[in-house]
Amino acid sequence: MNELAQALNSALKADNEYVYDMLSPLGKEMFYPKGILSQSAEAGKKATKFNATIGIATENNQPMHFQHIQDLFGDRVAPKDLFPYAPPQGKETLRSEWKKKILKDNPSLDGAIIGNPIVTNALTHGLSIAADLFTEEGTPVILPDKYWGNYNLTFKTRRGATVATYPLFNEKNGFNVAGLKETIAANKEAGKVVVVLNFPNNPTGYTPLEDEAKEIVAVLTEAAEEGLNIVTLIDDAYFGLFYEDSMKESIFSLLADTHPRVLPVKIDGATKENYVWGFRVGFITFASRSEAVLNSLEQKTKGLIRGTISSSSHPSQSIILQSLQSNEFDVEKDEKFALMKRRADKTKEVLNKEEYQKYWTYYPFNSGYFMCLKLHSIDAEQLRLHLLDKYGVGTISINPTDLRIAFSCVEDEDIEELFDLIAQGAADLA
Repeated sequence: MNELAQALNSALKADNEYVYDMLSPLGKEMFYPKGILSQSAEAGKKATKFNATIGIATENNQPMHFQHIQDLFGDRVAPKDLFPYAPPQGKETLRSEWKKKILKDNPSLDGAIIGNPIVTNALTHGLSIAADLFTEEGTPVILPDKYWGNYNLTFKTRRGATVATYPLFNEKNGFNVAGLKETIAANKEAGKVVVVLNFPNNPTGYTPLEDEAKEIVAVLTEAAEEGLNIVTLIDDAYFGLFYEDSMKESIFSLLADTHPRVLPVKIDGATKENYVWGFRVGFITFASRSEAVLNSLEQKTKGLIRGTISSSSHPSQSIILQSLQSNEFDVEKDEKFALMKRRADKTKEVLNKEEYQKYWTYYPFNSGYFMCLKLHSIDAEQLRLHLLDKYGVGTISINPTDLRIAFSCVEDEDIEELFDLIAQGAADLA
């Protein structure tokens, strides 16, 4: 094992041996090398005469570039913020701005217990980093039965983890805290579990109520007190889109200083929160009272980034940074929130139509981009194909009974027609 990895592991063991035990074999081996990038960073601070370190070309004391590309940005983004490599961990000013945003959006958090967010190539990349750091063959990954299918590739296919599910909703159509507790207990012999908490949930659009969130934290704390190491991956892809009676902060804020055996990992980004899906800017943030733990996990994360994609897009980071610092950011974000809420409200209003009840009920939704129909007697995949072929309507079948509808991409005035067509398709197949 590399001596740098050994040093990081020793620091983890000294401050929180439970976090060291949470690491996968790959996670224990990982480190950030003192190679070209670290030498270039040092030269960037001290090489005042000539800096002949990093592999870019320069011209007239700025990064060499094609003018026709710079013209696309004009003078809004300087060449230095477009063309060179960004650091593996991301632009430092962007990391600081995103941390400010996390603390502003989650006032329950104490800024001293979270690390600086590390830039990822959006959320899937952040999840894959977490999978590499903490999962291996047979690691139980605990999910609700309604979950984003890409978790299978990330945890099962890539890392050999075992997915264990519980029903997302209980008999009262609330979050199934008891199911979560039972599934954790059923996997306690593994010594370590990864619990993925995705709120607002994809595909259902459900976020727990505040009392439910506190119960989730109590379940995780109780399991930790009984000797189980728990990595909690908080997938906050749709964070902030809370329309009704749900908790309004990330559950990360409740977990950030819960128990030494509970490691909260927040994975979020501008992708869906700020409607810049193609920019691919996400973040991974660790919580711990220990600076040694935060530093060790950051160095290992940087090593994973360096060894895979090297760094994320510099232009995207620069644009997101300017957006966060813009006076228009809060104004436009409020406008888009209001628009999304109108669509969610309209969807609920339309779903109350009596003629739909013979074909489906729907799962609770109070947030996010989506909602799910629960079909009574029609196969969801059969209905999906029929709607596509006969009516030109696209939906997503999740399993034989559940059909996901993204109200996020349907104009208010079209929502009723959308569900009328789905009902017509269901009538055709009934």
